[in-house]
Amino acid sequence: MRPACGLAVDSNILPPIALPANLASRAGTRIPFELVKPPRIAIFLGCGKLEEMREPVPKSADFMRQAIALALENVRSGNGGPFGALIVQSERVIAEGVNRVTTTNDPTAHAEIVAIREACRALNSFQLTDCDLYCTCEPCPMCFGAIYWARVSRVFYAGTAADAAQAGFDDAFIYGQIRKAGPERTIPMTQLLRDESLAIFAAWKQQASRKDY
Repeated sequence: MRPACGLAVDSNILPPIALPANLASRAGTRIPFELVKPPRIAIFLGCGKLEEMREPVPKSADFMRQAIALALENVRSGNGGPFGALIVQSERVIAEGVNRVTTTNDPTAHAEIVAIREACRALNSFQLTDCDLYCTCEPCPMCFGAIYWARVSRVFYAGTAADAAQAGFDDAFIYGQIRKAGPERTIPMTQLLRDESLAIFAAWKQQASRKDY
């Protein structure tokens, strides 16, 4: 069953901040100032109305700094792309994720996906309805879909899609492909045997023991 939820976004510029000493330096190398400028933090409300965040609560900023530190460490270690994410439940971090695409040869191993998988494993649930996701960049189309399927309560992100594009991660192409008809896409998508495939959904609807998601 698909969620009947609206999407709302708000953003705010935080006042000047400084990273804690234990995060401001890694392996003796100080983080350049431009990397610790206050991120723009925005909020998605999964099933609620737009909620203004003139000044995000301190805890939210702390969690975002943790995600930023994870991403920076991932880059410096050479273990993956420049992205990090946290799943928080009741103001406690229950899962972390960094981009592992190149180290695991898994194109779906984005930081948000890794964190969602870990959180679901930790909670033994496929829904994260009472959890918040903190990610260092605006989610890509794949992660955006995963967020809604996981029923995350809220999403906080720092960098924007435009920031990611400047670093070589441009999602505009994918969004453009979604708007095109299947045969017109760069990777052609052709429909076959629809009538026969409907038997699958019929069997699902008749399955008394099914677990809806």
